[in-house]
Amino acid sequence: MYFVGIDVSKYKHDCFICSETGEVIEENLSFQNTNEGFTQLLNLLNSLNNNHEIRIGFEATGHYGMNLKLFLEKNNYSFMEFNPALVKQFIKGQTLRRTKTDKKDAFQITKYLMSVDYKPHPKQFYHKFSLKSLSRKRDKLVTQRSYYLNQITNILDLIFPEFKPLFDNEFSITSLYILSKYKTPDKIKNMKDFDSINRISRGKFSYAKFLKIKEIAKNTIGQSDDYLEFDLKNMLKLYDNINSIIKQYDDKIEAIIKELNPPTLSIKGIGPISCAAIISEFGDVARFKSADAMVAFAGIEPSVSESGTEQHDGKMVKHGSSHLRYHLLNAADYVFLHESIFTEFYYKKRNEGKTHRVALSHVAKKLVRIIYKLESENITFKSDIK
Repeated sequence: MYFVGIDVSKYKHDCFICSETGEVIEENLSFQNTNEGFTQLLNLLNSLNNNHEIRIGFEATGHYGMNLKLFLEKNNYSFMEFNPALVKQFIKGQTLRRTKTDKKDAFQITKYLMSVDYKPHPKQFYHKFSLKSLSRKRDKLVTQRSYYLNQITNILDLIFPEFKPLFDNEFSITSLYILSKYKTPDKIKNMKDFDSINRISRGKFSYAKFLKIKEIAKNTIGQSDDYLEFDLKNMLKLYDNINSIIKQYDDKIEAIIKELNPPTLSIKGIGPISCAAIISEFGDVARFKSADAMVAFAGIEPSVSESGTEQHDGKMVKHGSSHLRYHLLNAADYVFLHESIFTEFYYKKRNEGKTHRVALSHVAKKLVRIIYKLESENITFKSDIK
């Protein structure tokens, strides 16, 4: 068995390799964070006896080690990441000297690797990393889209305040088409292409409503101005562009999640987008000792305050990823409508006097525990799951 410790930094990495008996194989390999440097490492790993297991370990260093991790996975080498604080504590217990160099760090990382149970990253690391990045960028785009929708609403309040109540959804395909093509009441009152609008609405937009909008546009209290029309035109363009980009992100995320086909996707009410965000934020479920550890990681357990003989359960602690919490609560809002196990649990909490929001947070916690069971045991969801 070979143990490979790597000290990761921004521009270069240092490597130390020894056998399980302590025989030093390589003690001072320093390779650049480049394709040439990675090839140098790969050649060294490939030169080792392929009948022996190779264990690779390094500290978690954020994005500095990301390309190295992806490279190792691509070339079928497993690796384990360590908490830097644990490695530092281990080194302190090994020596009293304060000498610190990258090569010595690589040696100490190798020693630490030899002292712990080897728990390599899952093989789906690359897909999980991709989904996490794509999901977070998608959420930012959705936030931007909401901003532009608010801007459009504010402009409409000045130009044509009667427009929004005319539609069940003020930003439906039909209403946005009318706004994009005509923009102001002066133009809307003279619009003539009913057939186009009716086709876009799939027959839901009646001729009576067409005439009603034109009539209301004639008598609006709104104030048209060149700058408002200019502003509305550009806000609509920005909204349309972001909407188009979000659709591209959705397609990419759905393609990856369908390829992975994780057990979580078998829960009715959890779609590809929510599933992708949830499983990518949790990462490898094997790193959690229990379902409660996953709940704590998500930051949806209540805070607890103790004083003397009194104990109070407080608000949700809300540490960890807000992105993960958002998608868990959003998923909880759907699963309790589609799966009886969550429906019954939700109403049980409501009957205990919990508000809708609090009951929903309890559903989210139950959802996390079930996700832990599904993913750790690689089983599909069934309504009688315990």
